[in-house]
Amino acid sequence: MSEQSFVKPSADVLKSLLTPVQYEVTQNAGTERPFTGEYWNVFDDGRYDCIVCGTHLFTSDTKFDAHCGWPSFYQAIDDSRVTFIEDRSHGMIRVEVRCATCDAHLGHVFPDGPAPTGDRYCMNSASLQFATGSES
Repeated sequence: MSEQSFVKPSADVLKSLLTPVQYEVTQNAGTERPFTGEYWNVFDDGRYDCIVCGTHLFTSDTKFDAHCGWPSFYQAIDDSRVTFIEDRSHGMIRVEVRCATCDAHLGHVFPDGPAPTGDRYCMNSASLQFATGSES
């Protein structure tokens, strides 16, 4: 699906296209339980795209094991592909990460990642789709 021509489907259509967990995470800012998502422990070469619209978000080159139970990356392919929103839910201040194309909730970013950025994009597997060997 082309990122420029994406038109977000209705809630009913999204519910028919996504699993209940994917819908809850991407549309209601849910969070999958740690160590349960499909990609938390995958380190194959490839690309991680938004499950809703297909926007290319992260590559395996920036993925690392943060020992947190969610897929973690130290940077997005390009910052213009994600948006950042202050999240004050659950009695803490965090930075929510959303897909810039379709506004799907992806996860949160924390300032405790490795070099070169120092960031840890802690993403939900349910918001991602992995494409083996597809880097860009």
